[in-house]
Amino acid sequence: LVTATDVVKYWQNVFETNGIPEARESSEYILAFVLGAKTFQSLNSKSLHTPLTAVQQEQIQQLSNKRLERMPVQYVLGEWDFQDLTLKMRPPVFIPRPETEDLVSLVVQEESQKCQKNSGLCFPVSVPHPVILEIGCGSGAIALSLLCKLPQSRVIAVDKEKAAVDLTRENAHRLQLQERIHILHHDVSYNSAKQLLLWGPTDFIVSNPPYVFHEDMASLDAEILRYEDLDALDGGDDGMRVIKTILALAPSLLKDSGSVFLEVDPKHPNMVENWLQAHPNLLLVLRAVHKDFCGK
Repeated sequence: LVTATDVVKYWQNVFETNGIPEARESSEYILAFVLGAKTFQSLNSKSLHTPLTAVQQEQIQQLSNKRLERMPVQYVLGEWDFQDLTLKMRPPVFIPRPETEDLVSLVVQEESQKCQKNSGLCFPVSVPHPVILEIGCGSGAIALSLLCKLPQSRVIAVDKEKAAVDLTRENAHRLQLQERIHILHHDVSYNSAKQLLLWGPTDFIVSNPPYVFHEDMASLDAEILRYEDLDALDGGDDGMRVIKTILALAPSLLKDSGSVFLEVDPKHPNMVENWLQAHPNLLLVLRAVHKDFCGK
């Protein structure tokens, strides 16, 4: 008889032998998923020591074989959690990284500070209904998290890849957020302003754009290179190809009090500052740089 504990040990060993990164975690995630749990740690000792059925063993075998092909666990399971939301995942749509949760928190923080400032005024101010634009929505992780955290908000989410637009739409419906989001299949360029001003000027532009320097692309993990949309990562020679487009568009999209939130490479803040100084007509100021929880 084979138990959960046996299976985790067995596949961890197979993964290690085959040089699969995060062998133990991969094995635990797959087992937990098949047993209907979020994490291995959340399984009680009864579940861990109950013999697995033939069907469960077969399922684990199939998923583990995908992992052996270096498929990321998120794609193997077909779902992943981001900011308390469970989102469907499908290759090649970009997998949201945990540090991007920090980007969402910064936007939420900024919006709540704006509300506090307004509530300090003597005359009644209408409840803010922020309009947020997300450029490069991928699976919808950022857009849908913001809709959940800011119940008054509406989001326009844009991606140039149809697979991403479809996945964001699917995730929005699963979370019943489709009424507050407008999802556009569109490749953002310097003349995109008209298409993006559906709901008037925006309060926030948020993006986790492609920002990897082109020369660093080849050294990314096999999981990324084989399965993820590399266009969602490759920022060109200076890593700023899409960042520059977003900044150049920002003045024609934002309200006067609006802000842009970008996730970038640690080398980028200085480069962004220099670029903005070279383009004073944009009237944009680099206001703050935050490190993520990895210290980057």
